[in-house]
Amino acid sequence: MAAAGMKILISDSLSKQGVDALEKAGFTVVVKSKMPKDELFTEIKDADGLIVRSGTKVTAELIAAAEKLKVVGRAGSGLDNVDTPTATRRGIVVMNTPGGNTVTTAEHTMSMICAMSRRIPQATASVKAGKWEKDKFMGVELYNKVLGIIGAGQIGSHLTKMAQGIGMSVVAFDPYLAPERAERMGVTMVDLDELFRRADIISVHTPLTPETRGIINAQAIAKMKPGVLIVNCARGGIINENDLCEALKTKRVAAAAFDVFEEEPVKPDNPLLNLDNFICTPHIGAQTTEAQENVAIGIAEQIVDYFTKGVARGAVNIPSVAPELLPRLQPFLTLAEKIGSLQTQLIHGGTERVVVEYSGEVATLSVAPLTIAVLKGLLTPILEHPVNYVNAPIVAKERGIEVKEIKSTDAGDFTSLIRVRVEAGKMSHQVAGTLYHKKEARITEIDQFKVEVVPEGHMLLIHNIDRPGVIGMVGKVLGDHGINILRMQCALEKRGGDALLIIGSDTEFPASALDEIRSSSNIRSVKIANLS
Repeated sequence: MAAAGMKILISDSLSKQGVDALEKAGFTVVVKSKMPKDELFTEIKDADGLIVRSGTKVTAELIAAAEKLKVVGRAGSGLDNVDTPTATRRGIVVMNTPGGNTVTTAEHTMSMICAMSRRIPQATASVKAGKWEKDKFMGVELYNKVLGIIGAGQIGSHLTKMAQGIGMSVVAFDPYLAPERAERMGVTMVDLDELFRRADIISVHTPLTPETRGIINAQAIAKMKPGVLIVNCARGGIINENDLCEALKTKRVAAAAFDVFEEEPVKPDNPLLNLDNFICTPHIGAQTTEAQENVAIGIAEQIVDYFTKGVARGAVNIPSVAPELLPRLQPFLTLAEKIGSLQTQLIHGGTERVVVEYSGEVATLSVAPLTIAVLKGLLTPILEHPVNYVNAPIVAKERGIEVKEIKSTDAGDFTSLIRVRVEAGKMSHQVAGTLYHKKEARITEIDQFKVEVVPEGHMLLIHNIDRPGVIGMVGKVLGDHGINILRMQCALEKRGGDALLIIGSDTEFPASALDEIRSSSNIRSVKIANLS
């Protein structure tokens, strides 16, 4: 592809260095920020590429209006405003610039912690109002305090260094951080409940996912130290705003600081804004000259590479492989990512080692992208930055995860087989899968059980003792809770021994139903997985 004659639409403000890089490559660049909807839909119609920040909402409707669009570039890491599944179905590459705002966001978080602990915004307002209320603004020292970090990714790791530099100790919750990596960082890894109990200040640094939405709520706050400080410079919705508001009113939480909200721009009637012990900023964690230049140049260079070389650096929905190889590789990429995603929802503890074994015809392909797809599926659910086919190996390396590939010509009863073994928390789990009719993904092994599972939707995995009545009991419980069972399979290790019951549904399984199933003496474990 050549840049000449191609139009790149930039619909949010972008540093001039990024615009210059695109124009130098020969693109026609149209820069229009804060366009009315009608104008945006007109401009997108003949655009080959679109660059946005957080202002433009790349919805399914907008994508449908983009007749020529081939790539959406986000100048930054977050993709909450981009409908990536719709773009993928349309064959549109979605890419971002992970890491471009790591330092600036970590620095903003530390600034919020300092401002909150010393009540700097409130004291400033008091002085500007003509008052001198020295005794009113009693603060707390950060020295010797415990900082609890939920999500020790790039931003969390950088924040750790700054906190340690002023004499704080750090505890962290991150299921994907290997113990060796945590030890090198000087971080004590704990579970969430222990983090809540020990931390004087809590900072969240995870993406907003179904697993992390409301991870700090009334129940979590009840486990925290009275007078805890809470900061969110990650994503709105990770903290339940109503529950936090009540805790701030009673001073159970001494103070809180937000850079992000569930709804942005935040409404003036949001009750948090009326509280003296709550401070906030308008989503400016990445708003520094350096960070904006970094992400602008980064996304411009990625767009240039994609259109001139066919290389999709920073892509979140396709791997960086030669275009002519992608059709043959794509079904295996889907299978590999599904296996990784299932694994991460089965394991407990920090992942230490991943072994990917390719057997049969798949072993003759370029398997590096497939291994990356496994890592992407394994690491995506909880990490702060979106994990893609470019940064997944780096993320794994940073967390001290050893990755090994094995090739074999013998795939047993299958033409091709991908088997992934994950070692985590002194346990090892194995999942294998294949393709039916060269395109339909199937899971064929889960640990010691031989299965035939369609890896999609909501899955319930019940490890039970093979005794009469178990399947009937499970079916009745799910029926009583209004769960529609789409598919069910029982895999038996040996008669009277262990069995694995796998149930697929198009809706989530209620916690009350899972608790009822767990209460049976014949049930060893109950796990859920979402492979939507």
